[in-house]
Amino acid sequence: MNFQELQLPEGAVKVGSTPNMTEETVVKGILKNHLGPKGKFGLVVVEEGALQYVWEDDQDNVLDADKDHPIVIEPERFHHVKITGSVVFRVEFYKVVKNEAEAKEGDRPGEVFCECMG
Repeated sequence: MNFQELQLPEGAVKVGSTPNMTEETVVKGILKNHLGPKGKFGLVVVEEGALQYVWEDDQDNVLDADKDHPIVIEPERFHHVKITGSVVFRVEFYKVVKNEAEAKEGDRPGEVFCECMG
């Protein structure tokens, strides 16, 4: 298994979450190349089962996620989720210090689940 070791930044504050999703109810936009909300980190939290996570710029390094191994989604980095079987999961969103990096253009299906977009 290839688990991620990245942690949310110190002081990150939760600002929203998707509802729990399954392999049948997953938001289709997260299964294809997309970006997370601007200036926010995401956290893929698996309640049951497992899934895989892929950075578009590092596709050979597929990450595994399960209930003990969440995935931290870095802002402004293209990625997608791979459903590998029965799973229950959600994506939580955390506000961080304003990212001064140049914003990228792309689909951001997680934007609608963030309560604080400012």
